[in-house]
Amino acid sequence: MKETIAARRQAMADRHPIWREMTLDAYLRQIQGDYGTRPLVITDTQTLSYAAVAAESEQIAAGIAAMGIARGDRVGLLMANYPITVPLLFAIWRTGAVAVAINTLYGPKELEYVLRESGCSLLITMAGFGSRRFDRELDERLPGWRDGRCEALPELKAGLVYDDTASSDFADLLPQGLAPANMAEPHDPAVIMFTSGTTGAPKGVMQTHDNLLRAAYAGAYHQAFEDGRRAVFSLPLYHGFGLVVGLLSGMVVGGSIVPLLRFAPAALLAATERHRATYLMGVPTMTIAMMEEAKSRSYDLSSLSAVHSAAAPTPSWVWREIQETFGCEEIFTSYGQTEVTATIVCTQPGDPIEVVAETQGRIVQAGVAGIPEQDGRICEFKTIDPETGADLPDGSPGELCTRGPMNSLGYFRRPEETSRLFLPGGWIRTGDLGQFRPDGNLFLTGRSKELYKSRGELVSPKELEQLVTTHPAVAQAFFIGMPDDRWGETGCAWIVRTEGDAIGEEALRNWLASRVAPYKMPRDIWFITEAELPKTGTGKVQKNILKEMALAMIAAPAGAG
Repeated sequence: MKETIAARRQAMADRHPIWREMTLDAYLRQIQGDYGTRPLVITDTQTLSYAAVAAESEQIAAGIAAMGIARGDRVGLLMANYPITVPLLFAIWRTGAVAVAINTLYGPKELEYVLRESGCSLLITMAGFGSRRFDRELDERLPGWRDGRCEALPELKAGLVYDDTASSDFADLLPQGLAPANMAEPHDPAVIMFTSGTTGAPKGVMQTHDNLLRAAYAGAYHQAFEDGRRAVFSLPLYHGFGLVVGLLSGMVVGGSIVPLLRFAPAALLAATERHRATYLMGVPTMTIAMMEEAKSRSYDLSSLSAVHSAAAPTPSWVWREIQETFGCEEIFTSYGQTEVTATIVCTQPGDPIEVVAETQGRIVQAGVAGIPEQDGRICEFKTIDPETGADLPDGSPGELCTRGPMNSLGYFRRPEETSRLFLPGGWIRTGDLGQFRPDGNLFLTGRSKELYKSRGELVSPKELEQLVTTHPAVAQAFFIGMPDDRWGETGCAWIVRTEGDAIGEEALRNWLASRVAPYKMPRDIWFITEAELPKTGTGKVQKNILKEMALAMIAAPAGAG
């Protein structure tokens, strides 16, 4: 195992002996000689090679450049995981413009918000998806958006509609043009990616070409991607997990993606079998659903060598079950956030299952993309007191701060919030609480914004969630702090029962009372199904909405609901 891991990393190091700063579109052009005929995007109906993606992106770039899109302009991309989405991304980068990745679950009001917040000059949207017609919704909410006459969006010059049912190519929508001349530099923004909005209004984070390329190389190097790794996922390409870990990291080893338009456990496992995928990606709620599907039906998953489940807390029982269900030797979890581009902490191939279950892993080893003074790690960490901001001794628990070449430029057109994000010396406050164990693995204890103080004592929801999910009747648990007339704040819990179990509040409360201090006991416990959990488009549970639901439960008359 160790020799294989070392050999995989050495193969990447041999191809990249020094770090060369470049733009993402330049990187695609550079690797054509080696990977041009290999598949980059694979679906049941279409396969695009590296050369085909490059050629199509060049054609589209010429067209949108002829529309007046140039370096620094923002281009909104409201697209599901269609094959065309990949050439569109590289076309935007080829013009020097910035791709604004838009959540396809946003309603009309939220679409207006992100388009205005990012100051898009051009919007490229799919006509419809599922039961929705985005073109009609935009026509109704933002009249004039197609031809630059929308009063609510004065910076928007034009809009284009992609119809996946049409027989014509996307390039047919564009005017004829020449190759754009005003291209970007490596440290220009490549993407504005909006935060998930699990605790407040989404903010647009500016990630540079170099941020994303380093993130891609670091992810492939740390996880020791084999040549041609094939990732299957339904994670959207507007999110860092799908874009960086799926698409861009795979390109480092001439790999490919099998992107599905929507999450469906059976479809993902069938695609894994049909296209011989080697790398299965998902957030924990997806991973759990896929395991349940794999137990109910027979799939040939022998091609799978790795599973990566991350981007949200994972119940501890899940990890061993992943190994047993999918038969993979390599199981990864990781930690990162939009403000630092992507994954900066990750477990390693060969880590014991206990390390994967209990921690987020080590600081990512990035080879030539990392910091030489940090032995090639992608970043460095320190902890601070979450209330005073004072530095804490190395290894102490506290709010995590990080700095390194994956630190983003901050929030677009939000200088005050950007200044609060950054500390002197280039450190970014993550808002996450944790500490590095003596073995170098990171143990997260929660979000600083999620901490609440009950009876004068700080309570970490994550600690309680990890404890409660060790109960065999509990599949998932979500604790939140709520106002309390007597104690100032107190905890409330939403519980997803294990399938087939009917544990009640009293039994769960008695079990918990013997294991935690009284001030940590939740005042209210409610039960909810997996399907009822409010989630973002990437599967993260939205605790802000759970809090609203809790307030509604408390306000409801006794006996209601």
